[in-house]
Amino acid sequence: MTNATETTPTGRPERLIPVPQELESHGPARTIAMCNQKGGVGKTTTTINLGAALARYGRRVLAVDFDPQGALSAGLGVAAHDVPTIYDLMLGHEKDPRAAIQQTETLGLDVIPANIDLSAAEVHLVSEVAREQILAGVLRKVASDYDVILIDCQPSLGLLTVNALTASHGVLIPLACEYFALRGVALLIETIEKVRDRLNPMIDLDGIIATMYDSRTLHAREVLERVVDTFGDKVFDTVIGRTVKLPDASVAAKPILDYAPANPASEAYLKLARELVERGLVA
Repeated sequence: MTNATETTPTGRPERLIPVPQELESHGPARTIAMCNQKGGVGKTTTTINLGAALARYGRRVLAVDFDPQGALSAGLGVAAHDVPTIYDLMLGHEKDPRAAIQQTETLGLDVIPANIDLSAAEVHLVSEVAREQILAGVLRKVASDYDVILIDCQPSLGLLTVNALTASHGVLIPLACEYFALRGVALLIETIEKVRDRLNPMIDLDGIIATMYDSRTLHAREVLERVVDTFGDKVFDTVIGRTVKLPDASVAAKPILDYAPANPASEAYLKLARELVERGLVA
């Protein structure tokens, strides 16, 4: 039994988060945008590893690479060139999303890839009717096949990110434990509120995931304390520590659960998956 006096880096008591029950059926999916307009905060890493952890617990997961850099596709080892991508689906070059979906080596985790072509999408979509809702229309066609859809957004608040927010039920904000990462969160939350008012009344802030945490530095501890003070229960108990194994796993095109299962980051992402289910954010 865990000692009641032990605390997590958030300052809350350490507690046991139960393993989710198996699902008797799958779908319709709850769609979650992984969003932060600041780059380098762990969006793609969290999308890959949270998706793999949810799949480990029997959930069917679709990860959507919605960043022209294509890091999610590369990090999961799926082809992103000479294949249908999210760009083709957005522009109507490909009508069936299933034609773009690729299976990964992780059972239960599929991907719609992206490449640099996606960078031209905003220019092409600017004159389209209901241009903010195009991604929602694409994902609606496959929502019944999955339990959760994770959208890995690009680091900006442009038309692509607005599409992701309009298509989503919730938003997860990976937040690196450093001062400059904290500065832009208020602007992102303001954008979420505008999307809720004007485009998608269903969307909500699911929570903030502290990433790249290094307990050895006073700076990281102070930033995390400030985030918890500001956002309260919206901050997940689970904190993702800084480790060289996460970028190593990305280079190896594998989730950390497969690349270094004994690493603390593997357990952290499994715990995060359990916490999402416990909070009712994933079936």
